[in-house]
Amino acid sequence: MKPVSGRAKWSVLGVTTFGAFIANADATIVVVALPAIMTGLQSNIATMLWTLTGYMLVSTVLLLPLGRLSDLVGRKRLFLWGFVLFALGSALCGATPSGPDLIVFRCLQGLGGAALSALGTPIITEAFPASELGLALGINSLAWVLGSLVGPVAGGILVATLGWRSIFYVTVPFSVGAAALGWFVLPHAQKRAAKLEMDWPGLGLFTVALTLLLVIFTEGLAWGWLSSRILALALVVVVSTALFIRRELTTQEPLFDLRLFGIKAFGAAQTIVTFASIGFFATTFLLTFYLQGGLAQSPLATGLLLIPLSAPQLLSSPMGGRLADRIGAAWPIWGGVAGLGIGALWLSRLPDRLSLWAIALPLALMAVANGFYWPPLSSLVMKVSPRERLGMASGLFYTFRNIGFSLSLTLALVFAETSLPPAEAVGVFLGLHTGTSAVMADALIHAVRMAFRWFTLAFLIALVAGIPILLAQRSGRRTHAAEPSEG
Repeated sequence: MKPVSGRAKWSVLGVTTFGAFIANADATIVVVALPAIMTGLQSNIATMLWTLTGYMLVSTVLLLPLGRLSDLVGRKRLFLWGFVLFALGSALCGATPSGPDLIVFRCLQGLGGAALSALGTPIITEAFPASELGLALGINSLAWVLGSLVGPVAGGILVATLGWRSIFYVTVPFSVGAAALGWFVLPHAQKRAAKLEMDWPGLGLFTVALTLLLVIFTEGLAWGWLSSRILALALVVVVSTALFIRRELTTQEPLFDLRLFGIKAFGAAQTIVTFASIGFFATTFLLTFYLQGGLAQSPLATGLLLIPLSAPQLLSSPMGGRLADRIGAAWPIWGGVAGLGIGALWLSRLPDRLSLWAIALPLALMAVANGFYWPPLSSLVMKVSPRERLGMASGLFYTFRNIGFSLSLTLALVFAETSLPPAEAVGVFLGLHTGTSAVMADALIHAVRMAFRWFTLAFLIALVAGIPILLAQRSGRRTHAAEPSEG
C-alpha cells in the first residue's frame, strides 16, 4: 500500500490514536474505580485483580495472532472490529451482575483492545512516508500519555457522580463513533492472500505458552514460586515454547517468521522494549506503595504527585519522533533509555519524608526520556520489517512490551510484599489502606528503594542491547559518506 497523501494521512492518524487513547484511559479508569466496583458487586480483592489481569492476559495473547491475521486479510476491518468489540465489552461490563461476569466481559474488552493496539502502528506505517513516520508515531504515543492523565481524573468524577458503572458506559458511544468514522477515513486494504493460511498449530502452542507464563507471573506470589502448580506450569511453558519454535522453523506460513530476528535492529529492539518495560511500568505502582503505604498520603495526593511522570511526554514524544526522522533512531533510543535509567537510580534514593522535588524531578526526567525513546523504537521496528510482515512485527513488538509490563508489576509486588502482608500490599495499591505501622512503613520505603535499584539494572541491559543499533547507524552513515557523488 502506498503512503496516504495530503490530509487523509492525518485523519488515519487521528482514528488510530483515538483507539490507543480509549484503551489506555479505560485501563486507568478501572484501577481508580476498583474499590467502588468491589463494594457494588460485593466481591473480593482477588476477583477485582483478575478484572485487570484478564484484560492484560487476553490483549497480550492475541497481539501476535491478530497482527499476523492482518497481514493475510488486511488491517482495516480487523481494526474497526476492535472498536466494536471494545464497545460491546464495555456495555456488558457496565451491566454486569457479578464479579466473575465482569472478568469475562473484561476479557472481551481485551480482545478489542488487542486489535486496537496491534494494528494501529502498522496502519500508521502504511499511511505515512518513512521521513514522517517517527513524528506520526510520536503523536500516536500521546494517546497513552493522555489516557494516563485523563483516566484517573475522569474515573474519579464519574464514580463520585454517576456511579462505577458509568466508567464503562461512557466509552461505548465514543467507540461506536470511532468505528463509523474509521470506515470512511481508513484506506481500504488490498486483499493480501488468496486464502487464509493461518498457522493454527503454532497459534495453539503460542497461546498455551504465553497464557501460562502470564498466569505464573500473576499467581506466583499467592501459590508460591516453588509450588507444584507453578513448577508444573513452568514445565508446560518450556515444552510449548520449544515446540512452537520448532513449528515456526518448519512451516511455510508461520505465525511468526523467526527470520525477522536475523535483522539485527529488529532483535535488538525486542530486547530493548522488554527490559525497558520491566524497568518503567512499575514506577507508578512502586510510588503508590511509597506514598500511600510509606508516607500515608491520600489517593488524591498520590495521583497529583504522579502527574510529572506523564505530562512532560506531551512535548517529548513528538520531539523524539521528529528527532528520529532527522538524525536516525539510534541516539534518541539510547539517550532515552539512559535517561530512564538515571531516573530510576535517582528514585532509589527516595527520602523518608515527603519531598516534592525528590519525586517530581526524577519523574519528569523519566517522562521526557520515555517520550524520546518510545516513538523512535517503534518506528525503527516498522522500518526494518518487510512490508508484508508489518502486522506480525507489530504484534510481536507489543507482545514483548506487555510481557515486560507483567513481569514489572510482578516484581513490584514481590518487593512490596517483603515488607507488607500480601492482602495489605494490594490494599495499599488500590487505595484501601493509606497508612501502615511505623516499622512496616520504614520497611516498605526500603523495599521500594531496592526495587528501583533492580529496575536500574533492567535499563542498563536495555542500553547494552541498543549498542548494535548505534553501531549499525554509524556504519551506515560512514558507508553513505564514502560513496562517490553522481555527476
